[in-house]
Amino acid sequence: MDLQSLKNRFSIIGNTPLLNHALNTAEQVAATDLTVLIVGESGVGKEVFSQIIHSLSSRKHNPFIAVNCGAIPEGTIDSELFGHEKGSFTGAVDSRKGYFETVNGGTIFLDEIGEMPLGTQARLLRVLETGEFIRVGSSKVQKTDVRVIAATNRELIEFTQKGRFREDLYYRLNTVPIRVPSLRDRKEDIPLLFRKFVVDFAEKYKTKPIYLDEEARGLLTEYGWPGNVRELKNIAEQISVLSKNDHINAVQLNEFLPKHTAHNMPMLTGNAPVGEFANEREILYKLFFDMKKDVNELKKMFLEILQNPSLSGQAAHFTKEALINELKEDISPSITPVSNVTMPAAAMQLPHHQPVIIDNDLQNHYEIEESLNIMDKEKELILKALKKHRGRRKDASTDLGISERTLYRKIKEYDIEE
Repeated sequence: MDLQSLKNRFSIIGNTPLLNHALNTAEQVAATDLTVLIVGESGVGKEVFSQIIHSLSSRKHNPFIAVNCGAIPEGTIDSELFGHEKGSFTGAVDSRKGYFETVNGGTIFLDEIGEMPLGTQARLLRVLETGEFIRVGSSKVQKTDVRVIAATNRELIEFTQKGRFREDLYYRLNTVPIRVPSLRDRKEDIPLLFRKFVVDFAEKYKTKPIYLDEEARGLLTEYGWPGNVRELKNIAEQISVLSKNDHINAVQLNEFLPKHTAHNMPMLTGNAPVGEFANEREILYKLFFDMKKDVNELKKMFLEILQNPSLSGQAAHFTKEALINELKEDISPSITPVSNVTMPAAAMQLPHHQPVIIDNDLQNHYEIEESLNIMDKEKELILKALKKHRGRRKDASTDLGISERTLYRKIKEYDIEE
């Protein structure tokens, strides 16, 4: 099948080299039984590539199933994939076949493979290497002939370095990698995709298709599209339904484009690697501790001023108690003690003007360095939540604002003893 026929069959719009390369790879690997790993940002259409591979393979008349690994609770994912025996766990009132059993002879698409628990990863590795699996609660080994296509929007190699993904499974899945480009990497395709969507929506809602002027097309192309094709389709539908005119200029288009997106947010800098912050909560923690660090730096500067005799020209003395209270609040440690130093009023700008000399009593005050590592703070919060709720993970995860599955993964990651 030539490339254009393939695009027409699966309604793929675009002609950029990166997209064409991904499609060619999918077509070539379809005739084999090799495991494929599809990599790309959320919304680029990774599932379409899995359907292409299945449809062009010798398994095309057999079952195809797509499974979102991130949407299945950790406690039930083994049962979903491999099945279970009656009575193997609470609620298992009957035996049940898993996907690897029901899709025998076909293709299974494991989306968001990076969210799969480590225990399930070990079971999947055995299926890939030997074609064998065991139902939950059973000791009987069963055989299956299923082709696995996996997809992720994460860099799994980084997950392997952090111990969140098995390295042997990564290389087993990555037999043939296919990287689906983002819209930012195929800007010339954006107007074509948008036009296709608005024509489809005009037909659906019995309206006239909208048109963009040249300036609006430029704005559409330069927008970051963090949600990729999915976001572009949503914007096209919004404009088709809500716009009062069928000709749209840049000002009108700008009203529909999100003003604050992750793509336009300032980048967090520092020692944290890419992908360090899994959610908004962790980003807020990082910002909070960075602010705290800045306050500590200011207080260090204050101590240096106190320790510098050259600043003691026009001395105005302040109450010892007030100064100590100011320093004790979240202050970072000062290795050198403060002693018998007076402080200029111009340097301090404090509201009190009653002179009292700061004496050797401050020698016992030292800086107490605290860890600003986000992982240390996250572990500390998890420990506090578990202690507060007496080890009840469900209540602790609700208090922390994360899923119970994520909490379980964090407990394993930080080796927390419950």
